[in-house]
Amino acid sequence: MSSAISNLHLYLLVAIGGATGATLRFFISQIVLNWLGKGFPFATLIVNISGSFIMGFLYGLIEQGVISVSISRTLVGIGFLGAFTTFSTFSLDTVLLIQQGEFLKAIANVLLNVVLCVSAAAIGMYIVTNR
Repeated sequence: MSSAISNLHLYLLVAIGGATGATLRFFISQIVLNWLGKGFPFATLIVNISGSFIMGFLYGLIEQGVISVSISRTLVGIGFLGAFTTFSTFSLDTVLLIQQGEFLKAIANVLLNVVLCVSAAAIGMYIVTNR
């Protein structure tokens, strides 16, 4: 019985994190869309950068023993960030830019997302491990 409750607890954490991440993603997307328009997928880029930073920061906190791996990884890493980050949306945005003949925007989208998101994850880890 204890294992079933424990598993249910983990699924509940994923659900809470996922609902929060999806809601925040939608909120940020709407703000960025209203602010910068549809000419470039800035909303996806911003969400990917911030999600990568949070993942790096979370990993750093776990590695330093500051927070528990089980609940933090489940609630934030799997639930929240799983719904918040938009790599599948990034992929679709890139394909659509290519289909629209926007090759330079597609290349910029790939380079910006990869370079900035990997950098954000590294910065998040650095902040925690080098304080």
